[in-house]
Amino acid sequence: MTDEVGVITGELTVATDVEGDQATILIQYTGAEEWYTVAGGPLTIVAGDGPWLHAAMVRAVQHGLPEGLTGFEIT
Repeated sequence: MTDEVGVITGELTVATDVEGDQATILIQYTGAEEWYTVAGGPLTIVAGDGPWLHAAMVRAVQHGLPEGLTGFEIT
């Protein structure tokens, strides 16, 4: 689920934008120019968690996030 256009499916690219202690998860259709913000963010993180969080979000997007990050627990 994205803030801008709702649910998107297909071949997607995931990016994690970390600024200070906040991480915004972005997705785009692979090869497109437009990026969309995954709903429910930004997430508060601890310094150095960016790479770990990105890997976890890639796995989560592969399994689907129909509600965005709302109620999502990273394990």
